[in-house]
Amino acid sequence: MEAIGNIVSLLFFPGGLFVIFAGLMYEWLDHKIIARSQNRIGPRWFQPIADAIKLLTKEEIVPDGVNPVLFAILPLIALAGALTAALYVPMAGLKPAYSFAGDLIVTVYMLSLLTLSIGLAGANAKERFSLVGSTRALTQLFAYEAPFLLALLGPAIAAGSWQISEIVAYTETHTWMMILQPIGFVVALIGLMGKLELPPFDSPEAETEIVAGALTEYSGRGLAIFHLGKGAELIIGLTLITAFYMGGVSNPVWFLVKTVGLLAVLAALQSLMTRLRIDQTVGMWWRYGALLVLLQWLIIVVVQLV
Repeated sequence: MEAIGNIVSLLFFPGGLFVIFAGLMYEWLDHKIIARSQNRIGPRWFQPIADAIKLLTKEEIVPDGVNPVLFAILPLIALAGALTAALYVPMAGLKPAYSFAGDLIVTVYMLSLLTLSIGLAGANAKERFSLVGSTRALTQLFAYEAPFLLALLGPAIAAGSWQISEIVAYTETHTWMMILQPIGFVVALIGLMGKLELPPFDSPEAETEIVAGALTEYSGRGLAIFHLGKGAELIIGLTLITAFYMGGVSNPVWFLVKTVGLLAVLAALQSLMTRLRIDQTVGMWWRYGALLVLLQWLIIVVVQLV
């Protein structure tokens, strides 16, 4: 009975199925807000679920010239990485399922597996659109991963710990970090958009230029799993930023209010800005994003010493 209880907990409270379903719902809400801001109706609430089920039931076509093992396993690695990261994050305002010293670094690494898998999936294909998308995805990963990690380490330095549960406990009893560390908050928000390839940082999958980018050759189950991984990473990223910079997520109600509010900000930015070129998304952000966060680190250290 204990084993059954553990399995149910990993799936639902809040486990893998919860994270996947919540990711699809947040994706729908993102699309709905963008549609309303553009005077469109937008999708119905069950559209992301219907799309995922449709793709999962379709035949998966393996193109000629690819490594079939890599082609099949890369989507699974991407989704597994996101779901593993969810174990260390206070999903739905509840305590993390697992916690240990330094789990913040492990979580950020697990979240990087999605982009790495997408880049390798594109490089594994022989189609030119996939190769271009792969190059852009990996280039953008190196530009946004370091600033995103540095931004999350700002509250960690203030809390004196790299353990997510301890950082969240600190932020819940102090002034919101988005007020004390506004640079880190902005960098984390933009870094999340870059990691998820959301507009205006969507050049790796620009439909009008390179079809579907690195995932052009994917169909059926593989494409669906990559899609589910992005949805899971969206809600995990929103949870991390909310927990670190917006006073924590002490209960499910505050979790919902704060993460949806942050999602509305992301949707507004997507509506207001047009796609940037890959050189604009990489060069400018790598130079200034990381430097600004490091400057904020310096200020934090000086204040703590004083």
